[in-house]
Amino acid sequence: MSLYVDIEKTFPDFKLAVQLESENDVIALLGGSGCGKSLTLKCIAGIEKPDRGQIKINGETVFDSEMKINIPPQKRNVGYLFQNYALFPTMTVWNNIACVIKQPKSQRKSIVDDMIEKFQLGAVKNLYPLQISGGQQQRTALARILVSEPEILMLDEPFSALDTNLRWSVEQEIAEVLAEFKGTTVFVSHNRDEVYRICDRIAIMNNGRIESTGIKGDVFDSPKTLAAASMTGCKNISKAEKRGDYLVYASDWGIELTTAQSVPDNVEFVGVRAHHLMHVDATAQGDNIFPCSIKKVIEEPFESVYIFTFSKNDDFISTLQFSAPKEVCKEWDSKEFSLFIPPEKVMCIE
Repeated sequence: MSLYVDIEKTFPDFKLAVQLESENDVIALLGGSGCGKSLTLKCIAGIEKPDRGQIKINGETVFDSEMKINIPPQKRNVGYLFQNYALFPTMTVWNNIACVIKQPKSQRKSIVDDMIEKFQLGAVKNLYPLQISGGQQQRTALARILVSEPEILMLDEPFSALDTNLRWSVEQEIAEVLAEFKGTTVFVSHNRDEVYRICDRIAIMNNGRIESTGIKGDVFDSPKTLAAASMTGCKNISKAEKRGDYLVYASDWGIELTTAQSVPDNVEFVGVRAHHLMHVDATAQGDNIFPCSIKKVIEEPFESVYIFTFSKNDDFISTLQFSAPKEVCKEWDSKEFSLFIPPEKVMCIE
């Protein structure tokens, strides 16, 4: 099942301009609050009408501004999991699932019972939404979507309403469901970790536009834009300028960095992930080795986050972030050391 989106929608203070294609995979829209992720889903579903463009689902045009086509939501065969799940409060779990079944009534019971078993809802099938947990509500909503046999699945921040204890187990359940689903899934989130675990491809969204799209490993390893670097968790980003084919100057840090990949002519930023920095002895010499001092230590459950400064000269001091496992950090007996930035870990951002 395929999805093609090329739309625009303008508001007084915001413009959505999205181009997106996907086929039989799980693609994430990853971006911050207010960037247009949920609005994009609503346009695909038919809840919002774009001003211009075209939307195709499995080759069928469901919206075309020039051809005056705008298929209503109930005929687009799209499964939309809302953030609040949108369950009917006066219906039991069983009836919430049964109400969307297209098959004859004679088949309804077996279909619902199979879905109840699949999602482990047997103990609550006769209860109402307000009587069950958030995780059970979500499973009910997803079961209801799947029995309608959608061509496209769309999940809008599916774990935002769940507490920390539930998120992991529900995430694994949804991942299994998506792995079995034969169509395309669009997964909206601002959480890079859950996106990486669940999705095949990632589209970075910023200010109403998709800035870059790619296989998730490629997007994390080599983000092409500032928004992509930030959304994939890069804590250390500096303005940059090219100094050579394999040399870039990080102007916010006051240092020159050797790179493993050739520096593009239009480089604007350079980034280094906090866990890619390496602690070395203060006497070490060589490319990308810089003396530094610890400014602050932030304790997390299983690692320590170091905010440190280093200087190339007395007039230039900058701050970066470095993460390392606690068992490694506790062996450091000096506030003075050097950091090594591996050339292959230097990310040039165009």
